[in-house]
Amino acid sequence: MRALVSRFYASLLIAVGALWAPAQAQNLPKSEVRTDQVVATLLAHAPQGVPIGQTPEAAAGQPVWVGLQLTHAKDWHTYWKNAGDSGMPTELEWTLPPGVMAGDVAWPLPAKFPIGHLANYGYDGTVLLPVPLIITPEYKPSPLADALEVKLKASWLVCRQECIPQDGEFALQLPLRSSTALHGAAFDAALKAQPTSVTGEHQIELTDGGQRLAVRVAGLPASVQGQVLEFFPETPNVVVTAATPARPGEPVGPRTWSQHWDGAVWTADIPVSPDRADAPETMPLVLVTADQAQGWRADAPVKGAWPAVAPVAVVSPALEAALAANANANANASAAGTAAVPAAAASTSAPPATFLLALLGAVIGGMVLNLMPCVFPVLAIKVLGFTRHADDRRAHRISGLAYTAGVVLSFLALGALMLALRAAGQQLGWGFQLQSPGVVAGLTVLFTVIGLNLAGVFEFGSFLPSRVATMEARNPVANSFLTGMLAVAVASPCTAPFMGASLGLAVGLPAVQALLIFAAIGLGMALPYLAASWWPAVARLLPKPGAWMDTFKKFMAFPMFGTAVWLLWVLGQQTGIDGAGALLALLVVLALVLWALGLTGRTRIVFASFSIASGALLASAIGPNVIKIAEAATPVAETPGARWQPWSAERVQTALGAGQPVFVDFTAAWCVTCQYNKKTTLASAEVLSAMDAAKVQTFRADWTRRDAAITAELQKLGRSGVPVYVLQAPGQAPVVFSEILSATEVKDALGRL
Repeated sequence: MRALVSRFYASLLIAVGALWAPAQAQNLPKSEVRTDQVVATLLAHAPQGVPIGQTPEAAAGQPVWVGLQLTHAKDWHTYWKNAGDSGMPTELEWTLPPGVMAGDVAWPLPAKFPIGHLANYGYDGTVLLPVPLIITPEYKPSPLADALEVKLKASWLVCRQECIPQDGEFALQLPLRSSTALHGAAFDAALKAQPTSVTGEHQIELTDGGQRLAVRVAGLPASVQGQVLEFFPETPNVVVTAATPARPGEPVGPRTWSQHWDGAVWTADIPVSPDRADAPETMPLVLVTADQAQGWRADAPVKGAWPAVAPVAVVSPALEAALAANANANANASAAGTAAVPAAAASTSAPPATFLLALLGAVIGGMVLNLMPCVFPVLAIKVLGFTRHADDRRAHRISGLAYTAGVVLSFLALGALMLALRAAGQQLGWGFQLQSPGVVAGLTVLFTVIGLNLAGVFEFGSFLPSRVATMEARNPVANSFLTGMLAVAVASPCTAPFMGASLGLAVGLPAVQALLIFAAIGLGMALPYLAASWWPAVARLLPKPGAWMDTFKKFMAFPMFGTAVWLLWVLGQQTGIDGAGALLALLVVLALVLWALGLTGRTRIVFASFSIASGALLASAIGPNVIKIAEAATPVAETPGARWQPWSAERVQTALGAGQPVFVDFTAAWCVTCQYNKKTTLASAEVLSAMDAAKVQTFRADWTRRDAAITAELQKLGRSGVPVYVLQAPGQAPVVFSEILSATEVKDALGRL
């Protein structure tokens, strides 16, 4: 036995040693990240060294610059601070020592990329995004330090016709006692490509009922007067980005614009986007010469009242009425001279009728959550508690109240976290917690442990202190409360009918109203159990306690294992086969540890020590793979002629511009409702035939991983989670279907095209 254990231990150490080096190497930051589309490099420029211990005035004369240089493959581009009709600006997150701060990105002059009836603003070729480092007197490196360490976590969206989100972690050392000027030419070129600020009587006036902008920019140099300039607004989703110049002598239209010089003042007549998502009081803008050699920036105040934003068409009549009421409230505000903004873009109170309807939808959606397969295994455990206390009405009622408190408070906590992160600028939607591999892995471990306990592999009382092991028996209230929290943890991605609209409205409401909607969802989810706990007739219908309870307990281990398998599959979508395989190996070792701790005597000491040590070594070696996001691969569905194409805003607009209707499936691997609809309605021969007859192009937006572009699109539709199904035809408002998709409603909507 000892020889066998020794051989196994030696083999395990060899395997760990083989895995350790690559696992550690993968996590080392570097100054360059290469993909097939982009070479991203972190550069620095400090020609006079790093100013240490100097006053701000003296340090200002010794500039220190860092920047991310993006070299694009042919036909690929990334985005400016305003990406245009679609896309996402490059984001830079710096980690610097105390006393050192990063300034704003000095965005070079952008270029315009027309794509069908769309246009984007961004960069191709090679571009450097410079950022100044501010060295304050508080920066005091140790006497032995010889370099300033700069770390960067960057994310960018690179597009051609398809778009690929990418990111990377970078690090470099800036010498403290010598200059850094190797990349001086790149920084000089990037800084020369900055727009020059101009002062003067700038103005933007709303004309034609708020459908057009009359722009006037003064103070431009005389050398460019009379030239044709390109217009780039820094505020996104306000103008028709792809508007083309009107022909001489022709009036401007909904997708054309004109410009001319009024003496020394540049003027333009620009159409407002029908999908406008903002109502700015001041619009910063950039004007660029045709050869992109020069550019100027101006802040122009907006004169006039913005019109109300048109609502999205929705299949559900109740939800349509709610959004219509909200749109009327915005229209009234606009008539009174107040700029109206969409519900998803600002925290404005909802009208009473809209809010009450949202609360009702939240309660109903929460009740339907109990039917979701990810929640049922947890509730089945509570059935055993009902049976044990079938004749104890008081215990029933206390358990029901505690379970309700756990559910409602958990929904409030998740809602508060989501609203707080949104306020901090994070792009999040409902179900955001399952976009984190760490959360998915944690839930997988939790369900595996519960399943092993139900199957009888171990008993908590065999290795926990007696006071802890008997906590459930002595504190049934705490047990019910924790069960409610567990139910919420696995139920949140299972959005049900009416819930998506309620949550979409909630994220745009003031905090109090938003949290009330989250509480209503929790109340709806707990309501069936709460009502049963206070209704004696239900207890009398349950079977009496007996030997069947042990069989039922062990049987319920299998739904727990099934849930763990589903979560493991979700993790595989995020971290790849390496991450899923690593977690699976760790779960095997975890099961070994739990089994060993249940043994007795010397055997327990030997096996428990061996299994715990093995688990620790294995976790340190392959554990990082569990939470390491896998690099996005080019989807197979990009093959021409495939039924479902990967979603991007450019693809959708290109299809609409060609006169073709589109159907978009916003989905995620962790969304059970999404998978159900995908295997039923969306795989139905009659639905697919109806789509083919209407010549509908189908797209699938996969939200399994965090995707800011998809999050932004969901916000435009007034939703904050998946599933969401949208049908849109050229010139028509998008139609949003209910979450539980039926073939009838899809065919009816197709028939109305």
